[in-house]
Amino acid sequence: TAVSSSRFSTTTEPQTFPNRPLNPADSSTSSSSTSFQTSSAAGDIPHQERKNPRAEYQGEQARLRLGWSEEAMIAGAKEVGISPSIVGSFPRKEAALVEFFMDDCLQRLIDRIDSGEELQDLIPSQCIYKLVRFRLEMQAPYISKWPQALSIQAHPLNVSTSFKQRAMLVDEIWHAAGDEASDLDWYVKRTVLGGIYSTTEIYMLTDSSPEFRDTWLFLDNRLKDAFDLKKTIQEATYLAEAVGAGMGSSLQGFVG
Repeated sequence: TAVSSSRFSTTTEPQTFPNRPLNPADSSTSSSSTSFQTSSAAGDIPHQERKNPRAEYQGEQARLRLGWSEEAMIAGAKEVGISPSIVGSFPRKEAALVEFFMDDCLQRLIDRIDSGEELQDLIPSQCIYKLVRFRLEMQAPYISKWPQALSIQAHPLNVSTSFKQRAMLVDEIWHAAGDEASDLDWYVKRTVLGGIYSTTEIYMLTDSSPEFRDTWLFLDNRLKDAFDLKKTIQEATYLAEAVGAGMGSSLQGFVG
């Protein structure tokens, strides 16, 4: 699945964790299991929607067991009433499933950014923290199977698309944070953020703290380190320029 643009057309509404994001096991945004009942006095009370948490949980766990696999795609096709043979039209199968999920998550992040909510009056580091956390929270329901997704992305045949998707992700986040750099600093910022995102993603895989509390602390510390380093580099650059200018003036006065 080639990625040609950082803007996608989708009907998926932006969601906030822990609302259920796209299910990796069925490649479709199927609705949750619901049931309807009427009161004994027919016509007096309209139909009421009633969710069955236990049934939803069991169904979710059954799908998660399939992971990012061809079997998951077949199960998803059956669930929405499509012939399982349609899976044959996706030659890259598991990779296509993971890439679809990545694209959908990026679109949801873009929708969140475009809504203009929650990001106003935030300094760049706060904005980046909020968006990286929001993006990683989309993977939280599937964390037990995410190592499989990472393995698929790292396959030599898939790594190019995976790199493009992650590059687009960090670019969108920096853009939302107000970055307008166009020189070498543009590449440095995105490389640093890409590294922070990836290390936080890996840390999240082994985090057993409630609601991934330790992961978000890890992310916050990494971002603080990165912005402190940037400040240190800038100060060193200004000092070098000042020293250079001073030495130039002194030398000019000496020879003059």
